[in-house]
Amino acid sequence: MASTSDIRNGLCIKYNHDIFKIIEFLHVKPGKGPAFVRTKLKSVSTGKVIDNTFSAGHKLEDVRVETHRFQYLYPEGDIFHFMNTEDYTQITLNEAAIDNPGLLKEGEVVTVLINTEDDMPLSVDMPATVVLEVTATEPGVKGNTATNATKPATVESGAIVNVPLFINEGDKIKVETTKGTYKERVKE
Repeated sequence: MASTSDIRNGLCIKYNHDIFKIIEFLHVKPGKGPAFVRTKLKSVSTGKVIDNTFSAGHKLEDVRVETHRFQYLYPEGDIFHFMNTEDYTQITLNEAAIDNPGLLKEGEVVTVLINTEDDMPLSVDMPATVVLEVTATEPGVKGNTATNATKPATVESGAIVNVPLFINEGDKIKVETTKGTYKERVKE
């Protein structure tokens, strides 16, 4: 059992007959009344995100998880195939278990959380940033830079990311996986 003081990003808990992963939390101590924790929980089975508030000292049933390194192989509809980098066993995960599946490129190594009770994969933790090549984008218009102007660009994984006007096709960019936003251009 865990309490609200143990809440952190990535903690998996049993709540309402499902397993949820905490993706955001905020400890709140109002001037009047008891403290509480505001959380955003993501269901590992459906991918649905809910907001919930726990009062201070509330007991939570945590789920014991192990982390393993897996290499992303290929998609098949909304099923994604991964291979364990240690023993080469393969697993499949539903699209709902992946935070930002559009930013996964083949060969990418990710961390998979696995429930120790039944050896079921729960969710995929991607690296903080990924480097992707821009495959299609409009050319930037000179003189259109009065503000932070952006344009949509399609990257090699198929996702669309808003990038600054100076980014061209063939450029490699670093993308933040949590928000799916452009971070910087990568020079090689």
